[in-house]
Amino acid sequence: MSQDTKFKVDIYPAAKAKRVPKVVSDELKGAASAKAISRMKKESVDCPVVKKEVAFLVCFACPSFLRRVSGTVDCAGVRGPPAEWLLG
Repeated sequence: MSQDTKFKVDIYPAAKAKRVPKVVSDELKGAASAKAISRMKKESVDCPVVKKEVAFLVCFACPSFLRRVSGTVDCAGVRGPPAEWLLG
């Protein structure tokens, strides 16, 4: 079962690293290296599902995340990240 891309979202560097919930960080420990996670903490996206700026790691762990290609994210747009992941 393949999902189609509904949104293409640009990734941009954040002025300041965003806080990421511990649940998300722990979930991604096996999926990416510590160096990659550190770099991704300093990136943000404007999430079309929740309609606000979120840290890229939250986007990466989101159920709607499909792939990251050349500075853009392909998003299925089905469900957004859980509300407890969206820190101020």
